[in-house]
Amino acid sequence: MKKFSLLLLTLAIIPGLFAQSHKTQNVIIVTLDGFRWQELYRGADSTLINSKYTESKPEIRKEFWAATAEERRKLLMPFFWSTLENGGQLYGDRDMGNKDEVANKFHFSYPGYNEIFTGFPDARMNTNNPVQNPNINVLEYLNKQKGFENKVAVFASWEVFPAILNVQRSGLKVNAGYTNFEDSKADAQLKYLNVIQHQAPHYLDETRIDFMTYEFGKEYLKQYKPRVMYLSFDETDDMAHAGNYKMYLTQAHMEDSFIQELWQYIQTDPTYKDKTTLIITCDHGRGDIPLDNWRSHGSWIPNSEQTWFAVIGPDTPPDGIIKSTTITYHKQLAQSIAKLLGFDFKANTDHEVGDAIEGIMAKERVSLGK
Repeated sequence: MKKFSLLLLTLAIIPGLFAQSHKTQNVIIVTLDGFRWQELYRGADSTLINSKYTESKPEIRKEFWAATAEERRKLLMPFFWSTLENGGQLYGDRDMGNKDEVANKFHFSYPGYNEIFTGFPDARMNTNNPVQNPNINVLEYLNKQKGFENKVAVFASWEVFPAILNVQRSGLKVNAGYTNFEDSKADAQLKYLNVIQHQAPHYLDETRIDFMTYEFGKEYLKQYKPRVMYLSFDETDDMAHAGNYKMYLTQAHMEDSFIQELWQYIQTDPTYKDKTTLIITCDHGRGDIPLDNWRSHGSWIPNSEQTWFAVIGPDTPPDGIIKSTTITYHKQLAQSIAKLLGFDFKANTDHEVGDAIEGIMAKERVSLGK
C-alpha cells in the first residue's frame, strides 16, 4: 500500500517538475526571404562576387571577402557566427552533411510561409497572390491561448502577409507593407514611424523596406511587450531577383545587425531576458548551378528547396552547427514553436502538422530524492 501511495505521489509530482524545467515564455521569429544556405555557411560566393552580378567589386570584396569560408561568413553575418554559433543551434549546413528543406513542392514565398506557420505544405497554396489562407496557423492558435490573448504581433515588409495569416479569420495583429500602425495607445515613436515610412524610398511598390519593418517591430516590442512576435524581412530576395549580388550581401549583413540589436534588447529587458527563444529562417532557397540560377527559385530551379534555420534560447542546447546527417523540414517549425511555449498545435488543428524538432529543446530530466 505504501509503495502504491508513493507511486501516486511520484506521478503527481513529475508533471510539476517537468513544467519547472520549461523556461521559454516568449518566442520571436525572424525570416530573411530567399536567403541561401550557401552564403550563411560559406559567406560570399567566390564566383558571384567576381561576376557580372557584382558592382563595385573592389569595395564589396574588401568588405566581405576572405580566404576561408569561416572567415567570410563571420564578415557577412557576425551575429550568427558569434552569438548564435556559441549559444544556439544552426541547421542546414550541407557541407557538414546536415539538411534542412521546405516540404512544399513550389519553392517560392507564399507556399513557404504557409508551410512554416501552418505546419502543412498545402498544394492549394500555389500562388503569391493575396488569397485568404484557409489553414489555421500557429500564431493564430497561440493568440487564443490563456496569457497570449492579443500578445501576438507580426511586422512584415511584404504586403501579402495579411492574406497568408488570414487576418479576417485569425484576428491577428499584422502590420505589413506601408500600412500605418493604428492604435490610440501607440507612443510617439510609433506614430512618427507612421509618418516617415511614407517618406522613405519605395523601391518595390507596396513592399516596405526592411529598415522600416524592423523599426516598427522594435518599437512595438518595447512598448507592448508581446509574448510572440514575427518579423519578416524581404530585401535579400528582392536584390537577388534584381541580379544585384552586392546589395544581396549588403542587405543580409544589415539584417544580421537588426537581429543582433534585437537579441541585445531581449537579453537586457527583464520581461524577456533568459525567457525568450529566437528562431531565424527563410521561406525558400535559391538555385546555384548554373550561375544564373542564383537569381531565382521555384520548382523548376534545382536545389531551391534547400533551406536553413537557427535557434537560440533558454531551452535550446548550445550545440552550434548541427553536423548530424539528418534532415529537417519547415513544416516542423509550427509545432516546434508551440512546443517551446508548452502547447500542442498539432493536436489542435484539423489539418496535418509536422512533428516538432526535438533537438532544439533540452531533454527534460527529473531527479527524485531518496
